[in-house]
Amino acid sequence: MAEVIFTLLMLVMLQAVLGFDNLLYISLESKKAPENDRKRVRKIGILIAIALRIVLLFVLVSLIGYFQNPFSFLTGKIENVLEFAFNGHSLIVLAGGGFIIYTAIKEIWHMISLNDLTIDVEDKSKGTKSSNAVIVSIVIMNLVFSFDSILAAIGLTSEIENSTTAFIVMAIAIVASGLLMLFLADRISEFLAKNRMYEVLGLFILFIVGIMLVTEGGHLAHLKIFGNEIVPMSKTTFYFVIVVLVIVDVVQGRYQKKLMKEKSASE
Repeated sequence: MAEVIFTLLMLVMLQAVLGFDNLLYISLESKKAPENDRKRVRKIGILIAIALRIVLLFVLVSLIGYFQNPFSFLTGKIENVLEFAFNGHSLIVLAGGGFIIYTAIKEIWHMISLNDLTIDVEDKSKGTKSSNAVIVSIVIMNLVFSFDSILAAIGLTSEIENSTTAFIVMAIAIVASGLLMLFLADRISEFLAKNRMYEVLGLFILFIVGIMLVTEGGHLAHLKIFGNEIVPMSKTTFYFVIVVLVIVDVVQGRYQKKLMKEKSASE
């Protein structure tokens, strides 16, 4: 019993840590919905994602070999140029990473584009997507982010002999982490709304998340380009880069305030 409780606590902590990038994506993506509908979009998106995570957990437990074994028709090589062996897991992670990179670059370009200065306030209030489209995006990306955390959860619960107990423990951890996201989503979105400059930081973090997923997908597909194997970005490197980005952003913000004070004092 003590082992089950300890495993459950570990799983909840794991889901919370791995859910950071997911939560950031939800906060940024929900901004595309009409302003008066954003809270509802986040709640519905997360609640649907929790239910689908349980379904995904059941599918992975039942068919884990299908997702891990390479597809014969997607295995091959071009001598000294390219080598690959794609499986279900690698394709999902690669697609999710590619989409996140595309989203981050598109939003960053949208921020710096001078053409956007002519957009009406009325157009901004309508959002760039319908609420249902944003909910679908949140649910799909939530599942992409869930893939690795669920596989890690399966690994952590491998010591539990009773498969039913292991499944229940994983399901409880998924629901607990989902409820935590539900609790934090509005607060993070409100923080970003009040501190618009941090949106840029958030988008660059999201961009790095996409790169991490793409490298991980390439590694899972045993991808080699000109004989060089694709190596996944480690979690340690990922969090180190995030810390550096945050420190740079904070220092730059304070330095900018200092320069503005000096300029106003000289005038």
